[in-house]
Amino acid sequence: MDAPRLRHFASDNYSGICPEAWDSLQKANFGHARAYGDDAFTQQAADLLREVFETDCEVFFVFNGTAANSLALASCCQSYHSILCHQMAHVETDECGAPEYFSNGTKLLLLPGEHGQIRPDDIANAVKKRNDIHYPKPRAVTVTQATEVGTVYSVDQLRAIGTQAKASGLKFHMDGARFANAVESLGVTPKEITWQCGLDVLCFGGTKNGMPVGEAVVFFNRDMAREFEFRCKQSGQLASKMRFLSAPWVGMLQDGAWLRHARHANTMAALLESELRGVPGVNLLFPRQANGVFAELPLATIEALHARGWLFYTFIGAGGCRFMCGWDTQAEDIASFVSDLRELL
Repeated sequence: MDAPRLRHFASDNYSGICPEAWDSLQKANFGHARAYGDDAFTQQAADLLREVFETDCEVFFVFNGTAANSLALASCCQSYHSILCHQMAHVETDECGAPEYFSNGTKLLLLPGEHGQIRPDDIANAVKKRNDIHYPKPRAVTVTQATEVGTVYSVDQLRAIGTQAKASGLKFHMDGARFANAVESLGVTPKEITWQCGLDVLCFGGTKNGMPVGEAVVFFNRDMAREFEFRCKQSGQLASKMRFLSAPWVGMLQDGAWLRHARHANTMAALLESELRGVPGVNLLFPRQANGVFAELPLATIEALHARGWLFYTFIGAGGCRFMCGWDTQAEDIASFVSDLRELL
């Protein structure tokens, strides 16, 4: 077998810590600081997020995306409510039931939709389907941005969903594990695809963008944030040394590194997509709009690529193979992979 590779296409979680986050983390590791989020780094990170979104939002930092999504959705609902999501949404397929667990039983109701995206009409139909006491009452709708199949909701799509959510009496949540990639892909300001579209709460991903650990839960609807700190504490998400969760955000946000790294990851995915289009026997499954490329390959080729040490997932999305690019993906990684792919095909 070949020597272990430095970089893979399995997940943007595989990458290390980017320089900006690392430098800020080192600065936080000096002397003593107040615990449980009362430190200067956490305050600065929250203020920087308010600047990024150009609004007075409420911000909390948690360890991972599962906690961020699950606790945010729990703040929308009671146990007898339901949450509308796409049938391939991460909260449905990859959270091990955590949204239901942390909301004490709130049910996820699955919606169809092309390219991993839900439609306003399907939201309306789900809300109108039943209103009797025997059915879990719809209370929230969640979208994944970018989606589990690498597509991105446009501003108009999000505005339409936000309008429908408000008309249906639903809270509007966004799983933004790859929010930075979506912002860069659309070329818009963060506010244009969040609170200006009626979004109540965003789970803003940092880990996949080059941070070591940590996600930000950003409440644009401040009423929903009441006592959220108690949810964090009860669920084991209140870090005692919170500065080590928040400091990397300072490094990423203060000079725009979060967008630079997202732009690079998207650019590498565009390069990979372009290269794969020229390989006979490869069938691209979805439009490439962020930092992921989905393709169908022969099973024997998949096994041979794995045998050569290439790591990528085959169980995410709607079948086929998923190739993710991160902040540190290099053009030579893509060239090496495509060369092996051509040879094996």
